[in-house]
Amino acid sequence: MKKQPYERIKTTPAQQIDLLIVVDQMLTGFDSKWVNTLYLDKVLQYENIIQAFSRTNRLFGPEKPFGTIRYYQKPHTMERLAEAAVKLYSGDKPLGLFAERLDKNLKGMNFVFVQIKDLFEQAGVKNFASLPKETAEKKKFAELFKTFNDYLEAAKVQGFTWKRLVYDSKPDSDRSYHIEVALDEFIFKTLAQRYKELAMASNRSGDGDVPYDISGYLVAIDTEKIDVDYMNSRFEKYMKVLHQHGAGANAILQAENELHKTFASLTIEEQKLANIFLHDIQSGDIEPEEGKTFRDYITEYMSRAKDDQVHRIAEVLGLDEEKLRAMMALHITETNINEFGRFDALKATADRQKAKAYFEALEGASIIPPKVPMKIDNLLRDFILRGGFDIDIPGTNAPDANG
Repeated sequence: MKKQPYERIKTTPAQQIDLLIVVDQMLTGFDSKWVNTLYLDKVLQYENIIQAFSRTNRLFGPEKPFGTIRYYQKPHTMERLAEAAVKLYSGDKPLGLFAERLDKNLKGMNFVFVQIKDLFEQAGVKNFASLPKETAEKKKFAELFKTFNDYLEAAKVQGFTWKRLVYDSKPDSDRSYHIEVALDEFIFKTLAQRYKELAMASNRSGDGDVPYDISGYLVAIDTEKIDVDYMNSRFEKYMKVLHQHGAGANAILQAENELHKTFASLTIEEQKLANIFLHDIQSGDIEPEEGKTFRDYITEYMSRAKDDQVHRIAEVLGLDEEKLRAMMALHITETNINEFGRFDALKATADRQKAKAYFEALEGASIIPPKVPMKIDNLLRDFILRGGFDIDIPGTNAPDANG
């Protein structure tokens, strides 16, 4: 057995312990945050229980909210002995020793999801397609989504998977239940996308007084692969019905509505471009190519839109467009935006006369020259930190800079 500590073990999963078989030793001095489950085939008491349980009960982030103990001898006796041991060694303080069982966590998920659903519906948002507008509603959603994930991560440890949405108690179980999970993975990741947008809005506020409690772990949930196959299947169905000879208006509308529902899993900007793409198909301006997915087209439209946004702001402010594009390609944050003086260098390329004329046309009032650099800084900084947006061009119907 290796006696020296494993260096940088987190980066070498192959060296992490998966299974350890113990007869009667190793109760002290062994600790692994990667081990989730302790299998017991003997009856233990008092200090032996505490030492054994603590081997697996070391927490490891949201993915390991607790350790799992499986008894193979006298489970009811062991549960009673465990409670007695903790009571003795904790000074008889009340503790939540046992985690909720799978059925309780699944019921918790359903209960919280109903609250989230009601919150969005009362805010007038269908299919969770966007965040509610009111700050209080957004704050409540942040709290509910975090609570939902607490139940979800606990349920995952206990065997829950999105591939299975109906759970029944085992025949030999001491408790009977039949639970249908109220949402699927598509809806969950749609909610995760809304949570990310909530975090992005908080990051942009920059005032240090954010009303939402944002979890970095939840922001990191992968929403890039939200049922791409499902979305594309709805798109292919829509195209088939659209070109089907004799297809009625109701059939086309139904297929279009099914496709529209999948848009909720996209970012707000992607939803807008998806609708533009759909309109281009309906007007005959574009004929979909075989082998290209719906997501491929959204990515193309997004790329063109970003190019147009960069070109437009470079034009109205008289900026060096190549310098701006170079900055947009980097991972820019509020703290590193002027690293090596790059933001100052970009601002220095602005044509102040051009910028002055733009801001005066935008505001409909004369602006004194000393105020122009500050306005350039504010608009350009916001544009880069947000990854671009459509700036308002006087005399056009383009969205405003806050859109």
